[in-house]
Amino acid sequence: MGIFNSPMFNLLQRGLDASALRQRVIANNVANLNTPGFKKSYVSFEEQLKAAMESGGGPLKGTHPLHIGVSNMDVKPEVKQVKDTTMRYDGNNVDIDEEMVNLAATTIEYDVISQGLIDRFNVLSTVIGGRR
Repeated sequence: MGIFNSPMFNLLQRGLDASALRQRVIANNVANLNTPGFKKSYVSFEEQLKAAMESGGGPLKGTHPLHIGVSNMDVKPEVKQVKDTTMRYDGNNVDIDEEMVNLAATTIEYDVISQGLIDRFNVLSTVIGGRR
């Protein structure tokens, strides 16, 4: 296993990918706020990750319920459309307040995942260079 192929590193990368995609989808929803008939989209990632972890997730197994037992599983974010709701008479279902809350939550999520990745690199830096 290489330094950059660890399960945690891959999980953090996919989390960043999902957060970035989620920001683009939210921006698209906001841009189409006044488009008649537009149906909003969302990103599904956490549900897939949870299902993959509950199904065993691969060769790693935790000895404690809080351990992450994931390997290089194929969990990718998916964009899904919400077709069964309507906010206005023209068929558009984008709620600007909901989108702004989702954007704020996604920004915080992205920052937290980025900090986790920075921490991983700091550990690697310490291991490689040693403390002085």
